[in-house]
Amino acid sequence: MLNSSGDALPRTRKLLTQMRASRALAACGVVCAISVGAADAVRVIGDVEHEALDEVSGIVKSNLGDFYWVHNDSGDEARLYAIDADSAVLKPPYIPVSAADWPGHVIVGAWHFDWEDIALADGVLYIADVGNNGNARRDLGVYVVNEPDPLAIPRMRTLRFLPLRYPDQESYPAKRWHFDCEAVFVADDRLYFITKHRRPGEIGSFEVGAKLYRLDTSFTDRENVLTLVGTHEGIFLATGADLSPDGSRLVVSTYDALWIFDKPADGDNWLSGTAWRLDLDRRVVKQLEAVTWDDAVTLRLVNENRDVMVADVKAFMPVTGPH
Repeated sequence: MLNSSGDALPRTRKLLTQMRASRALAACGVVCAISVGAADAVRVIGDVEHEALDEVSGIVKSNLGDFYWVHNDSGDEARLYAIDADSAVLKPPYIPVSAADWPGHVIVGAWHFDWEDIALADGVLYIADVGNNGNARRDLGVYVVNEPDPLAIPRMRTLRFLPLRYPDQESYPAKRWHFDCEAVFVADDRLYFITKHRRPGEIGSFEVGAKLYRLDTSFTDRENVLTLVGTHEGIFLATGADLSPDGSRLVVSTYDALWIFDKPADGDNWLSGTAWRLDLDRRVVKQLEAVTWDDAVTLRLVNENRDVMVADVKAFMPVTGPH
């Protein structure tokens, strides 16, 4: 069932995805095998116990300390949570509620339809309301918020909302369902988006491939038309992305693998750089939704099942040939 924006209702979308993702992985025609050592390269280190964080879809490490900003997928309020390295929720100590009852850092002036990822650069958070399962939304956009101290500020105000449109989408829903996005990152002061593809008219059936777009304008009173930067024929169901602390590498999470791309020698088509891949054991990662860098050699992962994991970058294998 679709709602008025042409997208799946939140719980229907979740159910369809969970039921059909495994079947789609087997039928996608890409390599989904577990590589040697992959099980050891990804370790579950804990879980998110806060009851309200029941479907985490975005994570990014703060520059202010050893903690992370996370948010839920569709169906939640417009709020962020800060969690520490042990996945415990942080809140201002002067707020007279327990950590278990903490409602999160509310974002005044924002609306949560389908938040799919979050990025951080120069003290600014970018919250991507770009989930577009039915490929019919015409209200996609990004909330821009100054990063607060989670122990001092209980709520925050949006600086602005940047409406978005894909340059190659001509109909709503699209003829080709290649306009959903769950992965965003910032590089060289520009925001980038990586798409997730479905078969037309089939929310629970997927296609291999991803497109990379760049945001070049910052209009608040009209749509910002994204710039298509490049494509990748091997990425299957991109669910998260993040740039390394030194800006030299991009990680992309999917249901079946983690990808790392070196910064391209020329231009900004990050998906064309030298590629490294770690095939994942889905018995461990389950429905992987988000990724961020802990440091130069460690990634932190979160799935919809509340599991928090780390992955060893040294275990990635180089991708040879076209990718």
